Amino acid sequence: IDILNPRTQNRPSVDGRVSSATIIAFIVVNAIIFIGVAYIINDLALKLSIPILIILGAYTLFKRFSSMAHLILGLSLGLAPIAGVVAVSGEITLWSLYLAIGVLFWVAGFDLLYSLQDIEFDKANNLHSIPSKFGVKNTMNIAKVFHILTIVFWTLFIITAKLSFFAQLAIILSAIALTYEHYLVNKDFNKIDRAFFTVNGYLGIMFLVLIILEVI
Repeated sequence: IDILNPRTQNRPSVDGRVSSATIIAFIVVNAIIFIGVAYIINDLALKLSIPILIILGAYTLFKRFSSMAHLILGLSLGLAPIAGVVAVSGEITLWSLYLAIGVLFWVAGFDLLYSLQDIEFDKANNLHSIPSKFGVKNTMNIAKVFHILTIVFWTLFIITAKLSFFAQLAIILSAIALTYEHYLVNKDFNKIDRAFFTVNGYLGIMFLVLIILEVI
């Protein structure tokens, strides 16, 4: 699919600069290391390692049969904070679930905006995506709802984890950043890359730094 898409056909993994054998070997080696490290950490990490790998692998195929691929991508990244807590404590906490769900909707929301670039390609190639199924306007509205849910669940995260000033500041700045992201896309589709990479990159770093400041 990617080799047919002008936006993705020049990626090293698509145009042949990195061979399929190399990619498969890379995936297999890292999967084995992942399971091995999970085994060393604790029993729960080991039990969850295979389901996590299945979810990560499912994303690459999901677009062929479901428009929910955006949510699978969000879930793939949203598992990270839960995995971190499992690694440290051997359990899944309520606050880590709220944080993870917030990440899920954050990623799914900005992936919807990014996927607007592929709307015509997806339609032409019978690929499933929310933009190709519901159109530009509805997709942008769904992305807004997802990002509102992001702020809601991150707020529940800091309340449940009993965090205060720096965490609250992280939520406020995240809301501002996401609002700016939607402003960029609403104003000019040529700024989708800026909204996708730059704004979200800074948002993630800012959130991390402020949460670290909160807990140290």
